[in-house]
Amino acid sequence: MSIDFGLAKERGGGCYLRFDDTNPEAEKKEYIHHIQEVVSWMGWEPYKITYTSDYFHDLYELAVELIRRGHAYVDHQTGDDIKEYREKKMNSPWRDRPIKESLKLFEDMRRGLIEEGKATLRMKQDMQSDNFNMYDLIAYRIKFTPHPHAGDKWCIYPSYDYAHCIVDSLENITHSLCTLEFETRRASYYWLLHSLGLYQPHVWEYSRLNVSSTVMSKRKLNRLVTENWVDGWDDPRLMTLAGLRRRGVTSTAINTFVRGIGITRSDCSMIHLSRLEYHIREELNKTAPRTMVVLDPVKVVITNWKDDLIKDCEARKWPDSEAESYKVPVSKVLYIERSDFRLKDSKDYFGLAPGKSTLLKYAFPIKCVDAKDVVLAEDNETVLEIRVEYDPEKKTKPKGVLHWVAEPSPGIDPLKVEVRLFERLFNSENPAELDDWLSDLNGKSKVVIPNAFAVPPLEKDAGVGDKFQFERLGYFVVDKDSTPEKLVFNRTVTLRDSYKSGSRSSLESSE
Repeated sequence: MSIDFGLAKERGGGCYLRFDDTNPEAEKKEYIHHIQEVVSWMGWEPYKITYTSDYFHDLYELAVELIRRGHAYVDHQTGDDIKEYREKKMNSPWRDRPIKESLKLFEDMRRGLIEEGKATLRMKQDMQSDNFNMYDLIAYRIKFTPHPHAGDKWCIYPSYDYAHCIVDSLENITHSLCTLEFETRRASYYWLLHSLGLYQPHVWEYSRLNVSSTVMSKRKLNRLVTENWVDGWDDPRLMTLAGLRRRGVTSTAINTFVRGIGITRSDCSMIHLSRLEYHIREELNKTAPRTMVVLDPVKVVITNWKDDLIKDCEARKWPDSEAESYKVPVSKVLYIERSDFRLKDSKDYFGLAPGKSTLLKYAFPIKCVDAKDVVLAEDNETVLEIRVEYDPEKKTKPKGVLHWVAEPSPGIDPLKVEVRLFERLFNSENPAELDDWLSDLNGKSKVVIPNAFAVPPLEKDAGVGDKFQFERLGYFVVDKDSTPEKLVFNRTVTLRDSYKSGSRSSLESSE
């Protein structure tokens, strides 16, 4: 999409949005509406929106002409017979039937006088060619199925191989661009237009975009969806536009990514997912306001804080601007990430530990005086509560900075939100090369945290599709599964590429 529309725009041309709706059984209006909506979301405006079904009459008349010129015939072979004969480079028994006979039979097909599956119209190409796509491809087949766009006027429908090139010609397309898997079809494309004496657009193929740790082919994506390995076509783990959009990826980031990698005819190139994630971070760092959410809360009690005292502190929506801020409550009980506390300290650790201070961002330093201030569960490992003292004068200057969420009022839990953490869908970088590629699925590609804690302003500030940076955690978007009772967030991307060696710790990942 970005290549077709982008090249047309750069050269002052226009790009058609055409729906090749040749199979009435596969066409649904909701798919068409979704594609139009996604094209618009990506920022592209079609020169014209057309349907192959708009040209059904022209295509039929040209098929009749193709028969008259001796370049097509009605065939009665079954699908299995056609496959066997093509593999053996053998002509159909009906290949050389008289032109008049094929004309009459094709008319009978159009009038619904022949049963479905009993006849097809095939192009008389070259059964001895080295190109499999020249072995008398099917031009028309019988389907007693109403068409969602053309209605019930037709019971014969053109194939993609027959219709695509003709409609390109009828619409005066100058350049027909497609991916490399269609390169072998170029001979058939030009053969048909030459046989009918029609204008021939320029055809050019480029490599399909291959991104690491995922699959891009429609066949594999369809298996993932139909066999319920993922949660539909808009699953945020899929590299579909619907999936990327639901994950919170912006169209600007996608278009920038595509422009950056350019166009190639090398079909073995693999673009690492981190390259797309870089552009996502660049975009969201500028556009996503900051907020605080604790994913795995552990309770912290400030012992030198009055029991019923509630104060507000100013937190920044943007790191370099004090103009836009929001108020967050501070109370005697608050929560930090469980991973931000250790019973044993170390020099390279900047979180909270017995005998150590850390800074609550936007608030004040706190200190866990000693190990006696830590309440453990019966296993003597799980931390249930951490008792700390705060420094109201802010005299201490700890290195570590923590995000946090406090009780909005004594004894009342903070705002609870659901957070979905997404990782790479596959374990290997190129799962498409594996014979058993489904066995490479990452069982931890989706982790649901049902009760994360969030600061109160998020409840009124967040609507479906809104994007935020959860400080020190990453970028998140409000999912469509959100309800008035509970917000649901999808993680778009972490603050840093966690797959790079030597990456900094989460405590140092604040932006």
